[in-house]
Amino acid sequence: MTETKTHVPEQPSRLIPVPKWNTYHSWPPHGGLRHLIFNAETNGFSKAFKRVGRRVLVDEREFFRIVDEQNQGGAK
Repeated sequence: MTETKTHVPEQPSRLIPVPKWNTYHSWPPHGGLRHLIFNAETNGFSKAFKRVGRRVLVDEREFFRIVDEQNQGGAK
């Protein structure tokens, strides 16, 4: 008998509005998050923020992937 593997699609990343960020995560606080958004083009976080009109959403999975990536780059 052959085993059939079913493809389980990866869950989409949660998009969190900036004002609700601290409902889900204690770090960074709103001020720190807004600083990251303002400087996103130079600090490497641009892929973590999605803009819909004036609203900015944080791609949760991408945000923490970038944090991990930046932490590994400094630890040698």
